[in-house]
Amino acid sequence: MCGRYSITMPVEAMRRLFRITGELPALLPRFNVAPGQAVPIARLAEGEATGGRSLVMVRWGLIPSWAKEPQIGYRMINARAETVAEKPAFRAAFRARRCLVVADGFYEWKSAGRTKQPYRIELADRSPFAFAGLWERWQAPEGAPIESCTILTTEANELLRPIHDRMPVILDEAGHEPWLDADQSRSVAGLLRPFPVERMAAYPIGSRINSPRNDDAGVLERVEPQNLLL
Repeated sequence: MCGRYSITMPVEAMRRLFRITGELPALLPRFNVAPGQAVPIARLAEGEATGGRSLVMVRWGLIPSWAKEPQIGYRMINARAETVAEKPAFRAAFRARRCLVVADGFYEWKSAGRTKQPYRIELADRSPFAFAGLWERWQAPEGAPIESCTILTTEANELLRPIHDRMPVILDEAGHEPWLDADQSRSVAGLLRPFPVERMAAYPIGSRINSPRNDDAGVLERVEPQNLLL
């Protein structure tokens, strides 16, 4: 699964990488993004026939349109790529509301005796990237609608497998356009695969990452696996 990640790139870099045509939200670097928080996604701009893309803030944890209350989103932060097209919570969004979830790293925990050792996972060249995501709009009985997203996961590659059996689906820049294209005649199954292991890196970090309150560059620091911070 993917339960924490980071977004530290400047918004202008997001504009270039994701070809954003609209306005950009004001964003600060985020080193420890947690479920339920507002996160940036790139998606096709609504109401535009030119295929423009917008960068918008949504809640992490997809709330299906039929949900009775928004708390269900905390159980929907990830969607399995193998079943996303059939699951009632995700299938409508998979058909028509795909998005790119902006990121530059994520975290997983490996069991080590009675403790869990956290790891930072990123691209080997530390460049930003996109998770394959879905977004949804839920209308509250009273008040404004809530937009939310989920991150697709697939089986782990050789780098991640000793740490966790799942990993988020990372898209190459070449995969951005086909993933966002809602044309049902265009298959996206080939995009939902483990990312090449030779292009990724992982290293152990301290347990400060365990608390979402610790949202600073210090959580990225490498540690020896046995030297967990309290």
